[in-house]
Order: sequence, then structure tokens, then C-alpha cells
Amino acid sequence: MPIRQMKESSEQHLVIKTHMQSSINQPQKHHKTAQNGKGPPQPLQESSNTKPPNQTSPPAKNRGRRRGRGGRKSDQGDVCMRPSSRPCTVVHKPVVNPIGDLLSTTSNGPIETGKNVCEMEMGLGFPTSSKSLSFARRPGYGQVGSKCIVKANHFLAELPDKDLNQYDVTITPEVTSRSLNRAIMAELVRLYKESDLGTRLPAYDGRKSLYTAGKLPFAWKEFAIKLVDAEDGIGGPRREREYKVVIKFVARANLFHLGQFLAGKRADAPQEALQILDIVLRELSTKRYCPVGRSFFSPDIRAPQRLGDGLESWCGFYQSIRPTQMGLSLNIDMASAAFIEPLPVIEFVAQLLGKDVLSRPLSDSDRVKIKKGLRGVKVEVTHRGSVRRKYRVSGLTSQPTRELVFPVDDISTMKSVVEYFQEMYGFTIQHTHLPCLQVGNQKKANYLPMEACKIVEGQRYTKRLNERQITALLKVTCQRPRDRENDILQTVQHNAYDQDPYAKEFGIKISEKLASVEARILPAPWLKYHETGKEKDCLPQVGQWNMMNKKMINGMTVSRWACINFSRSVQESVARGFCNELAQMCQVSGMEFNSEPVIPIYSARPEHVEKALKHVYHAYTNKTKGKELELLLAILPDNNGSLYGDLKRICETDLGLISQCCLSKHVFKISKQYLANVSLKINVKMGGRNTVLLDAISCRIPLVSDIPTIIFGADVTHPENGEDSSPSIAAVVASQDWPEVTKYAGLVCAQAHRQELIQDLYKTWQDPVRGTVSGGMIRDLLISFRKATGQKPLRIIFYRDGVSEGQFYQVLLYELDAIRKACASLEPNYQPPVTFIVVQKRHHTRLFANNHRDRTSTDRSGNILPGTVVDSKICHPTEFDFYLCSHAGIQVESLFLRYGDGGGWGFVMDKLFLRERKRNMVPVAFPSFTIQGTSRPAHYHVLWDENNFTADGIQSLTNNLCYTYARCTRSVSVVPPAYYAHLAAFRARFYTEPAMQENGSAGSGAGHGAKGTRTGESGVRPLPALKENVKRVMFYC
Repeated sequence: MPIRQMKESSEQHLVIKTHMQSSINQPQKHHKTAQNGKGPPQPLQESSNTKPPNQTSPPAKNRGRRRGRGGRKSDQGDVCMRPSSRPCTVVHKPVVNPIGDLLSTTSNGPIETGKNVCEMEMGLGFPTSSKSLSFARRPGYGQVGSKCIVKANHFLAELPDKDLNQYDVTITPEVTSRSLNRAIMAELVRLYKESDLGTRLPAYDGRKSLYTAGKLPFAWKEFAIKLVDAEDGIGGPRREREYKVVIKFVARANLFHLGQFLAGKRADAPQEALQILDIVLRELSTKRYCPVGRSFFSPDIRAPQRLGDGLESWCGFYQSIRPTQMGLSLNIDMASAAFIEPLPVIEFVAQLLGKDVLSRPLSDSDRVKIKKGLRGVKVEVTHRGSVRRKYRVSGLTSQPTRELVFPVDDISTMKSVVEYFQEMYGFTIQHTHLPCLQVGNQKKANYLPMEACKIVEGQRYTKRLNERQITALLKVTCQRPRDRENDILQTVQHNAYDQDPYAKEFGIKISEKLASVEARILPAPWLKYHETGKEKDCLPQVGQWNMMNKKMINGMTVSRWACINFSRSVQESVARGFCNELAQMCQVSGMEFNSEPVIPIYSARPEHVEKALKHVYHAYTNKTKGKELELLLAILPDNNGSLYGDLKRICETDLGLISQCCLSKHVFKISKQYLANVSLKINVKMGGRNTVLLDAISCRIPLVSDIPTIIFGADVTHPENGEDSSPSIAAVVASQDWPEVTKYAGLVCAQAHRQELIQDLYKTWQDPVRGTVSGGMIRDLLISFRKATGQKPLRIIFYRDGVSEGQFYQVLLYELDAIRKACASLEPNYQPPVTFIVVQKRHHTRLFANNHRDRTSTDRSGNILPGTVVDSKICHPTEFDFYLCSHAGIQVESLFLRYGDGGGWGFVMDKLFLRERKRNMVPVAFPSFTIQGTSRPAHYHVLWDENNFTADGIQSLTNNLCYTYARCTRSVSVVPPAYYAHLAAFRARFYTEPAMQENGSAGSGAGHGAKGTRTGESGVRPLPALKENVKRVMFYC
């Protein structure tokens, strides 16, 4: 959690809010609509004679004005709309922006894009530093939904009643290793605890800070500590090093301040006190286990499981102290990670290569793979008896051991490695055909035979996992909710915080019971389908529904399409049959789809992807005399390497083709469910809608339906661990229809490596002719919304994914400022009110049913029901946040599907967020297996709210949007705008360079998509531009 930097309470803080002059923002009582009956809810009329909450009826033809659930009263007349893309017609009243200027009252007024750019001083309307910034306060608690009790993996922690003191630690000579720092401090405590330290047991962060409960007897003191090098074993020469340790008093943490914050009486969290308590509770686990970030792992917690290729999974737990409404809580969750198996190096190499290395010579590719696998790995020698010195591998010799010689003195007397080990250690090297490991400094040759080395235990593997390893790891990590809950409870009991000497020293007490939390289950929204289907409306059950007897509400027409078959195993007749089946499914689902391609199905080899695509494109163009090819179907091999990425890059940035990829295994085994899902994706890629919220077309969504509202989603994806040159990819999507808010256009850009702030939200540059030119993704999407709807947005809702708590201030300051400037550049005084919401999936809060045996409170997977929302007890003491589990748990075979339609991997339908965020996983075909995990609720944190949402308003809107995800008939775990932004960012990574195959060789294809483009000001090569017809549709689906 970031430090809240605020002035003293005696000073007033300017926190600007936009207040609507109309009665939109006046709080009203909630009118509940029927959400659990047999028919869709009836819209509320102007009359106060509304139906009781549980009464249901079919949709009424006359749509009247209503007061929205969780929203504000609107006195603007809403006009009933048939299911279409046309917006609600409303009369707008003036809106006061943060600076006090009035927006134009004419919603159809032009958005100026010429030279008259309004240069506004953003500091007038929005704080320019965190010192004057305050996040949105909680406006109250939600009331909508049926109440229930859930358990959360939060354990109440009692505040200590002792003074917490911080001391600065300086160790000379300087030490960079945390483990060595801890060893030095442990020796100091062992020697001086009872004397100089006054019996205090300090907690140490491994770097510069030491913490105590109560003051030490001194304010400054220097200690001399001698430490024996632990890497020299018993019986060998033991090196003793001396360190000077200076401990100096710095400050005392204010626990009263922390108590005030937890009670909701202060807005700024005392970060120092929280940090001290967190370090204290981690101290014993750090000594017991292998710490990785905020998690701890050990082979003793659960037996390690082999992942293959010399890796194994270790079980562990995550631990973090958090301020919540119930007080301090300790968040505990189970964790798993890949570690390098502590094998003899020769055995590790044999597993890595998958072959016997003792009898066969190594090829050049073998050496490259070994070098890549062992670089940076710590090994210990085994040829010196009890002396087990440790070294870090820096490379691999190009020559076999039998050919290696090195100088043994200053006059360059040469000796072979074989002779040296025999004479020095009496060790006979058996496998002289193998290369030696190079260890230590690259400049000085240090050779170790592979057979004399063993990998040191406890080294986490941070590189990319292959398909088999991911599959094996997921089998270990995915647990049923009941099993995960039991493991968490066992972990807390095993950690025995009541016996922890550090917790005792600081007076911290941890409960052993899961927190019991009040929750509500929000009702599922009614969905609208086309009038020509047998079922025109649908109420999802337990987060899912299907397309039987339904037709897409806006089915598109596909008259001109072609197909390329890149799979050798698929015969032309089989491909033709598959295409025919797919065309029929599209027709049944509500599209007009030509049964025959405009040119015969073309077969090509994967390595000729660019040639094949251009051949089909030109063949079609010549035949139709310039008419646009509307859709390209592509049949890909199951294991297609870089083919998918190359195809998408060429189609979307070069040829301007909308494409849909299908794996050959689905072509051979045609499934109606698969075809139905593909048809959903094709329809939105063509610009259609599959379904919309009934409340949307009835103009009944609070703070969305009353005035033109645009909903943004934004995300940044970063390169995998260990990759230090690739750019980060930012993506922004925005709704392009109102009031339906279902279609999202997307834009992408490359930016500096691991830069989280989205750089291209708004930008200006100098043009020789036009002068200062404004642009950026926000500006372009606002213009696109205006073109699509005929109206300019008068409200902005911005869902931002991928931001950690420590980045909240920075992201809000920078990106809200960019939104402001983008709006101001379009029209003088144009400042629509903004609600800025961070979406987090990478957290460790889990919610469990209060009674796992009660089938009415869980879904079939044993998880809590979709729509479960929590905004009390475990949430922030004062700020506007909530946890929402909007999706049902899954229990399926073939757990993984491609992101998009063949490009990356995510949980089927929804479980996207295990994904490549930790590590960009290679797109490959996974074997089928049945697996079931624990649902992870999304955490929504409203950082800025000028639209004055109530808790019910934003929670219901977010939950309802999760039912509009275009690619499946399930509610998803993250609000679709944020989900789409992630998909778009992931897709754009294919535009940077041809995808790299696992063996490191570049795939075939067009080469760099941005060939010939200059490097931008940030030093990052710009992405190739998307074609205009691609930009307009949901190409990333």
C-alpha cells in the first residue's frame, strides 16, 4: 500500500469533484427490479406504482423513466430503443467541470480537431502531486443482492502495545547478499543479545533497517563481527571474515496513528508501522524457508513434484499484513513455484536434453541448450569430500574436458584439467568428452568438470516454462476450494504464530480462524437477443447460459470470405467440410454467412505464410475487381510455432484482413460448442454484437444510460523475466456504442521496457505545416466514439488493469492528467467527469463458502456463487474498494484455450489471469486433463470518482458488464474492458518481432513488422500501424 502523503489535519485539502447541476447526482432510494424470476424485469414508469421486488414480467413495450439501482435520479426523459446500435435520445443539462467551465449543452456539437487547442493548466482541476491527492472515499456500503456469509483467508492480528523503533544498519565492507547480511546480524544477536542489546530480539529486513520493540540501550554503537565462510565445509580450510556493523537509531513508529487509520479516522496509512509489523511476522519464516518475494517455499511443506527437464515444484505460502476495516489482518494463501531440482549436473543435463549424455558426444545445439539452462545456476563441488564450496555457473567451455588446458603459474606453464584434478584432489575425471562448467569471473578461466558438481538446493527457476512443465505445475497448484482452505488453516497452525519468538517479542497475536465476512450475491442481469429467435431474452443461471434457440442481437453479414489451410494433415475435403459446418453455425446463430468461399481453399506450408496470405489476397482482389475480402479463415497445425503470430501481424498491419484461426484438432473433431464459440468471435470481429444488457437498451443503467458514456479499459503487458530489451506493450480499448456499451475499439503502442505508465494516452508533436499537433490513444478513441454514435461522451469510466498498490498515486496522477489533456485538446472547456477504477487480479484474497456442504451457496465446482461481492471487513478502512467474484468456477477437460483464437494461453473461457503476467508462456498445444481450482475474486479500487457512484451503482455496473464478454456464454472474472485491453496488448506483442520458438530460432514470416520505421523519442521502435478497418472492430477477440 502506498504511503498517503497528506498535510496535517488542520489544513484543508482541495479534492476536486465534478458535480452535475442536474438532478442526476442527487441520492435516491434504490428501486429493485426483478432479477430472479422467469421473465426479464419490467422497466419502471414515471408513476411511483412500481412492482414489488420479487415480481417478474416480460419486457414492457413502453420504456419509462426510472431511478436506477445504486445510482442517482435522472430527470432526463429516456426514450425506448429497439435492439440496435442507435443511442438513447436525451436532453442534456449543463455540467460543471472541475475548473468550473460549462460544457456545451449541445450534445451534437462538433468536436474540434483543428488548430484551436485549449491549453489548460491541469493543476487547476487536478492535483499535480501526491501531497495534495486523496483517493475516493467510500460513499457507503452496498445493499443490493441476497446476503450471505463467506470466509476469507484473512486472520485478525492484534495491534501490539509496545513502541516500535527503527535503527539504521551499516555493514562494512558492503555486502550485497541479503542472506549474508542476515547471517552477520544473526551472529551479532547471538553474541550481544543479553548484553549490549538489552535482551531485545530485533527483526531485520536483510538490508539497512533493524526494528525493535522498545529502545535499545544505545542510540549509536559499532560492533565487530567475525563470520566463518559457510561455503567451506568441515575439514577444509575455513576462511574467517570480519565485518564492522554500525547500528544507529532512526525513528519511532507511531502506533496511535495506525490505530486511528484502522478506525477510519485518518486517511493516510502509517506505512512505516505496517512495514515493521510485516517484517516482524516474516522474520521466523525467512529463517525456516526459502523466501521469494512475499512468499516462502520449502520441500518440507509438501513433497516436491517433478515438472520435467530438471525442474520440480515446491509448495509454499504467501503472507502479508494488511490494514482492513476489521483491523490488521494477516493474509495467508497457498503458493507454488518451479525450482531447479538439486541433481548432479550430469543428471540435470540428461533430463534437459532428454537423452543419454554419457556415451554420446554433444552437438552444438546441445551445448547452447546446456549453457542457457545452467547460466546463473549455483552449484557445489562434490570431489573434495566434506568441502562443498559453491560457485555460480557463468558459461560452458566450447572444448571437451580432455582438451582443456590452463596456466598454473606466472610463466604460463600449462596443465590439463584432467591432470590438475588427478594431482590436486586425486579425482579421476571419467567423462572427458563432456565440456566443463565455467564458474566465477569470465575473465579468469575457472573450470569445473560436470561430474564433480551438484546443483544447490533452493534455486527458483525464473525462465519460461514449456508446455509439459506448465501442465504439471497446474496440476499441483489448482486445488478445490475446500482443500485450499484446509491447507491455509494447516499453514497457519504449522507457523504457530503464538509460539513465534519475534511475534512474542513485539506483542503481536494472530488468530487461527479465517475471517467471517458478510457478502452479497448480486443478481445476474437479463440479456437481450434478437427478436427472431425463439428465446428473445435470457437470464443466466450460475454465471452461464447457451445459444440454443437464440440469435445474435446484431448478426453481421459475411459474403466474401476465403480459407487457407496450413496443416498438412488436413485434406482439402476435410477443410471444406469444416468450413461448411462453420458457415451453417454462423447462420443458425443469426449471421448471414455465404456458404461458399469466393476462391477455392488454398493449401500452403507454414514457412510460406506471408507468400500464401498475399497470394490469396491478390487472387481474391483480381477476381472481385477490388472488393474487400471480409474474412479470412486459417486452419493451423496444433503445434504451429510462430505461425499464428506471423499471420496476425501480416493480416492486421499489412493487408488489413480480419482473420479467424482454427486448430486442426478441431477441424477433425467438429464440436457444436466449439463452432458456436467461433461464430461468436467472428461476429464481433465483423463489427456485430452477440448480446446486450436488457437494461442498456432500455436505458436503465444508472450513470451510464442517462447521458452519453464511454467506458475505457487499459492494460500494460511486460516482457518475460530475464528479457531486458523488449518493450512493454500498452493497450487501451473504449466502448463505441451507447447506450449498449458492448463494442470496444482497441489501440496499442510499444513503450519503454517495464514502463507501467501508459505513455501514449495523450501526446503532442510539432508538424512543419500544422504546428503543434495533438494525438494519443484517448483522443483517438474519443473521436472514434463520436463518429460511431454521433455524440461526444459526457461521462468517462476508466477501468485500469495491472496496477499494484505501490503505483496507485503515480498512475492516477499521470493517466488522469493525460485524459484531461486529451479532452481539452478536442474542444475548449470539454472536461467530462471521470471515474478511475483499478482492477487487480494478482492479489491473494480468496473467498470460501461458509458451509461447503450447502449446495445452495456454491456452484458445481465448490466455489462461491458468481456475483458474490464483499465491500466490508477485509476491505480498505476508508477508501472505495470491493471484491467481486463475477464468474463461476470451472471443471473442464482441456483446461486451456488460446488467447484470441490461437495466439496465447489462458484458462478456458475466463481464467485468463494465471496467464503470462508472471511469465509469458509459450503458445503451444496442451494435452487435455481435468482440473478444478479456487475462484479468485477481482479487486476493484475506485481511485477517483467525479460521477459520484454509490457502492451499489459501481458494483452492479461492473458485475453486469461481466456478462457481456463477447467470446463465450459465461460471465467472466474481470470486467470486459480490462479483459479486452489485456487481449489487445498480448496480441500486439506479435507485432514487435517474429515470435521466437522454444529453441530460440526465429519463426518464418514477414520479419519485423515495423521495418523502416524510426525509433521513437523513448528509444522504442514504434509498432506497425493497424489498418483502419481493423481498428474499428474487436480484432483481438
